[in-house]
Amino acid sequence: MRIGVFVHLRQAIEQGLSIVRELELDNCQLGCWDMGLYTDENARRILEDARRSGVGITTLWAGWPGPAVWDFVDGPRTLGLVPRQYRAQRLEALKAGVRFAVSIGVPSITTHVGFIPENMCDPLYAEVLKAVVDIGSYCKKNGLEFWFESGQETPITLKRIILDSGLDNLGVNLDPANLLLYGKANPVDALDVLGPLVKGVHAKDGDYPTDPRTLGREYPIGQGRVDFRSLIARLAQLGFKGSLTIEREISGPQQRLDIERGRDYLRAVLKELSLL
Repeated sequence: MRIGVFVHLRQAIEQGLSIVRELELDNCQLGCWDMGLYTDENARRILEDARRSGVGITTLWAGWPGPAVWDFVDGPRTLGLVPRQYRAQRLEALKAGVRFAVSIGVPSITTHVGFIPENMCDPLYAEVLKAVVDIGSYCKKNGLEFWFESGQETPITLKRIILDSGLDNLGVNLDPANLLLYGKANPVDALDVLGPLVKGVHAKDGDYPTDPRTLGREYPIGQGRVDFRSLIARLAQLGFKGSLTIEREISGPQQRLDIERGRDYLRAVLKELSLL
């Protein structure tokens, strides 16, 4: 089990993947919300820099165009593949992400699918399932996996749509903080539902929401409600051998400081569990 960090594609292009090495890490997830960055030239630069630095890229976190409101009011009608009016455009954007991932040798793409209906009899559920099969099949055709970023749906809803797809290349990028921020599950308990479907993990901390209209609060690793010791121990029991990718959704010098402290915190947990 390794520790990595989340890096935005633009930052990687402008500064190089040495920023990962500066943090004493050897792997990252690349995130991109600007489809204009999916160019052959940028792919060449990322490939060369990855070879030179020895940094592995575990997934391309692929965003999509259109509005995105991260709350309980407008979130269900703006996020992911759920809103009908943006779905076709976003599927094309995700497919562009697949092609870029292939060009840089990354084995998967990850994204938020949105507030997937919990009621499987809701007509919207069938529509989202169809979209998932579309992008999942496109990934499979190109030799990639498709990972759902957890958070906006309950773990059992996430497992249901994966099983209903009938595809064997779908998985979960477990974000324990998101499960708390959206009030969907205790992260450790979620592993009892999702188990071997977990392919990647965001090392991020947070707390449950108290205002029914806004998400809970994100915290630096070790300062929120996520029990990382129990989470990592359970992941180990499940045979997880992927990366714990540190994600801190702020900017500026404090972000770097929180990432470094989070890295040290996770190293201490892994050492305590004899996993380092």
